[in-house]
Amino acid sequence: MSKVISLREIIAALEAASDDCTSYLDPETGEIVVVTEEERVLAEDTCWEETPAWEREMMPKIRAALESDRFLELPDRFDIHEWSIMERFSRAQNIEQIRGELLNAIQGPGAFRAFRSAIRRFGLEQSWYQFRDEALAEIARSWLEEHKLQYT
Repeated sequence: MSKVISLREIIAALEAASDDCTSYLDPETGEIVVVTEEERVLAEDTCWEETPAWEREMMPKIRAALESDRFLELPDRFDIHEWSIMERFSRAQNIEQIRGELLNAIQGPGAFRAFRSAIRRFGLEQSWYQFRDEALAEIARSWLEEHKLQYT
């Protein structure tokens, strides 16, 4: 029996997604377990008894997330594809000059930094974060529905 999952917690996990960690959901408890690359390596090692107590306490949960079929891997940074969210936000701007500058900002190296600088310059930070939050919420809802999980 699956628990009703917190949409807010799934969104928070998506916001925290990074290159060096993966999040897993236990649909039976609703708990999200975040596993860093270092913890993944440690869990595969049989000598993790030498690690600090707080890490040893987490190891059974981490190993369960990595080895059990019960846990579901949440979308990662590549699934989220923040660049495409920035592009959609840029294209949604009504003023042609702003739209053009934002689209230009996301091209080439340093796109994320240039985009943040541009939205700050145009006073669009709040609009961007609302747009991004809604995009992450949509990704979370789609993922939950794909796995046939109830959420609130």
